[in-house]
Amino acid sequence: MGTWDIGPFDNDTAADFAAALDDAEPESREILIRGVLVRTIDATGWLTGAEEAVAAAALIAAQCPGGEPVDPAYGPATPMPVFPADLRSLADEALARIVDDEDGPASNWVDPEDWRRWRAILGRLRAVLAPPPPSIALFDVQPPGPSLDRRPGAPYGRT
Repeated sequence: MGTWDIGPFDNDTAADFAAALDDAEPESREILIRGVLVRTIDATGWLTGAEEAVAAAALIAAQCPGGEPVDPAYGPATPMPVFPADLRSLADEALARIVDDEDGPASNWVDPEDWRRWRAILGRLRAVLAPPPPSIALFDVQPPGPSLDRRPGAPYGRT
């Protein structure tokens, strides 16, 4: 059947990946997911594991604040382990590689509207996986208070 919709698990390759995760021992699931992401990041030429990497990224994003649950119809039926934080950046990097690949999965879409919707899903996943850093104050501003008087003879340095 190939691809039947735009979701992370809405294609044969990702559905097979979900089945492989279901069949794997619980302690092996993270290893499978990490392997798919690293292979996608390191790939040269055609991205053969891109559909699996999108599915893996969706599983990781589902555990992040703001993440959406994975569609139970085609995603893994067994619960996933709690993924370590470093998988978030790997998943984001893999998605960036997929989005930037002009000859990869993006070229498979016949309907331009489906392509735009698929790209929007990848954008939402990336936003959850790599949210903007919190703003950090450049200076520690103290509230106004008594100043220190450093003049000789001042009472204990306060005015």
